[in-house]
Amino acid sequence: MKKAVMHPTRRAILGLIGATVFWPRRGRAEPLQAIQGYAFGTTWRIAGGPGAGLERIRPDIEALFEDIGRQMSPWRDDSVLSRFNAGPAGWRAVDDEVAEVTRAALALARDSGGAFDPTVGPLVARWGFGPIHRGGAPDWRGLAAEAGRIAKTHDDLTVDLCGIAKGRAAAGGLWWLLLDLGGELRAIGQHPSGRSWRVAVQHPESGGEPPAVLRLASGQAVATSGLRNQSYALGGQTYGHIIDPAAQTPADDALWSVTVLASDAMTADGWATALFAAGATGGPALARERGIAALFLVRGGAKPRQIRVGAIGDVLL
Repeated sequence: MKKAVMHPTRRAILGLIGATVFWPRRGRAEPLQAIQGYAFGTTWRIAGGPGAGLERIRPDIEALFEDIGRQMSPWRDDSVLSRFNAGPAGWRAVDDEVAEVTRAALALARDSGGAFDPTVGPLVARWGFGPIHRGGAPDWRGLAAEAGRIAKTHDDLTVDLCGIAKGRAAAGGLWWLLLDLGGELRAIGQHPSGRSWRVAVQHPESGGEPPAVLRLASGQAVATSGLRNQSYALGGQTYGHIIDPAAQTPADDALWSVTVLASDAMTADGWATALFAAGATGGPALARERGIAALFLVRGGAKPRQIRVGAIGDVLL
């Protein structure tokens, strides 16, 4: 097997932001080489075996993140999506990657029965999270996407792809690496010691022991959506950044987090968002219906209660 690290394509590292998974210290006994940086309001980190030459790809990675921001960041007024949101109804030409991610978001909205909705940006901002203050009620059916262009049916409809674009990834040309941007992870090859990579799900409360550790085989991805990183407490209730589109309020705070295992990070990321939005009862039911491998952490006394769905049990240590 060739072990050289080649220049990554946009598909190699697109996104990977915003969840709550980290590498456990016990999984780092063997020496690793790592590079890290800052993008999209969070940190990124790539780890590989000794001699991987990761510093050689740093400029390519940083250029990719800048390009992704110009296309899909709702925090930038000059991004393609921000200009689309500010514009009138109708079709607009976009980069093929934007169109493809939008298409994937709409497919997930359909498959989840609307639990995932890429048009909830204004609601997210209304509850104290996110930058999309302009716009009307969510209506994912008012969006459309095809090769090289996207459309909306009315002027005040906006799109926010953060809930799925952050997990857009593929392995293109990298070997023996674990990619982490803000906590969502993608395994490429094995750990340099020859075993699978291992990642731990964060405890919902700071300082708590990880409630679960997963083996991540080559090509697998994991993403977590939860309350720990983006939430606030008010009047005895916790409000998080993930919105239940049906209720138009933050999702059920009885659910601490949802971790999803998938063959690609965009699928894992999108379904983690959808299942969390569906709540502590609806989320597991939806995961079973759709055959999603997921671990739910539910409030339950001193330690979170676990609900395991599908093949997630096969990778838990």
